[in-house]
Amino acid sequence: MRLRQSAIDNFVLNPIDTQLQVFNELISSAQYTEYGKQYGFERFNNVADFKNNVPLNDYDTLRPYIQRILEGEQNILWPSQINWFAKSSGTTSDKSKFIPVSKESLDDNHFKSGKDTLALYLRQFPQTGFMSGKCLVIGGSHQINQLNAESFYGDLSAVMLQNMPLAGQLIRTPDLSIALMNEWEQKIEMMAHSTMHENVTYIAGVPTWTIVLIKRIFEIAGTDNLHDIWPNLELYIHGGVSFKPYREHFRKFFPNKDINYLETYNASEGFFAAQDQAGSEGMLLFLNHGIYYEFMPMEEYGQAQPRTLSLKEVELNKNYALIISTNGGLWRYTVGDNIQFTSLNPYRIKVSGRLKHFINAFGEEVIIDNTDQAIAKACKETGAIVNDYSAAPVYMTGSENGAHEWIIEFEKTPASLPAFVEWLDRSLQEINSDYEAKRHKNIALRMPVVHVMPPGGFTRWLKDKGKLGGQHKVPRLSNDRSYIEEMLPYTRVG
Repeated sequence: MRLRQSAIDNFVLNPIDTQLQVFNELISSAQYTEYGKQYGFERFNNVADFKNNVPLNDYDTLRPYIQRILEGEQNILWPSQINWFAKSSGTTSDKSKFIPVSKESLDDNHFKSGKDTLALYLRQFPQTGFMSGKCLVIGGSHQINQLNAESFYGDLSAVMLQNMPLAGQLIRTPDLSIALMNEWEQKIEMMAHSTMHENVTYIAGVPTWTIVLIKRIFEIAGTDNLHDIWPNLELYIHGGVSFKPYREHFRKFFPNKDINYLETYNASEGFFAAQDQAGSEGMLLFLNHGIYYEFMPMEEYGQAQPRTLSLKEVELNKNYALIISTNGGLWRYTVGDNIQFTSLNPYRIKVSGRLKHFINAFGEEVIIDNTDQAIAKACKETGAIVNDYSAAPVYMTGSENGAHEWIIEFEKTPASLPAFVEWLDRSLQEINSDYEAKRHKNIALRMPVVHVMPPGGFTRWLKDKGKLGGQHKVPRLSNDRSYIEEMLPYTRVG
């Protein structure tokens, strides 16, 4: 870990040159792939040539290439053999995305970034003893599945666990056979029993499943203090969703003393950043980890030929859409996140939102297209007609799991509201695999909570906010409760 600190210092001190070197290595490596030959990578002399000739992409535009790799073709987007795919929640056209994972993206991005995350923590807390014990890794909701004779897919965490070097396997818990289980109810039970007697010094995982596991361990051990179980626990590494709603949960887990928290920005497409200053909102952007970054100003979103900026052109506290080109073969790929720079020396970022409205309080990544489809299905099955709706998360409490809370204004009310809610929930699970995983046996998410808005209620809310007419619309989805708390009183107006 200490050896990694000098490498981190190098890209911090030379950020622009480092990114240019990464860019040149990516273009050189991929120039003879099918995608590289299609767009003339071998003719590129600089980044401007790359931007002028290669279009911005999202999963849907790269999907035809990825589908061919899924079917066994190689040298399509990246020259090395692609045998692994990280499965994540889908787009408007697919229930799930399958992100190609090359050996280079595993070794030079995900694993290297993991090491650097721990190196950053070691620098902040040089007297730490976290390496004396084990890391409790709370993996994803999909086991490794076989696509064909040579290809496999699963959650990114499952793919990483399956390919982790021996040294990494020795310092983590639970056993791989448990970590990769697909049945979450049994998995949580076995994780609880197998890890509570280990010397766990740090935990890595999304808050949702971490809370579920800790609550079960408390039930077994008969305590409400996590240090009674793991006295040497000192660090929780989190990411994937905002930690703000969960911070109070974790404070209660440690009534006598607190632990350190470290935020990471890690997605199926790449590991981008990690917190390098305790208590600071910004995360250090990883610049020498097989990813070339571009940043699209938000005013460019939706333009036919949107302008993107390089690292040296960005400004503080402005919203940018994150665009990446990677050593897994994602070219000028729109991740879907908005980021802001909190520091330019070194370059630190924070995630400020998504390009579109969404709910991702529990890692479910529900987008408006998902909910529109689910509403339509519920209407079809129950004979209802919906005028408008809005939804937001209900955060976990000490006694209840989370949920989605809906306010729906009907043009035609369903004969049975419970039946409508049942269809809504069932349809969302069919559309979105991550929501389906969180809803499985109510482990993380319980049934949706639905309120009926009286006719004209949303209009009154918009009018009272001075946003009636024009381009102002009811926010269909929100990842916090600010809008829905404003709307709830209107559901009680006759």
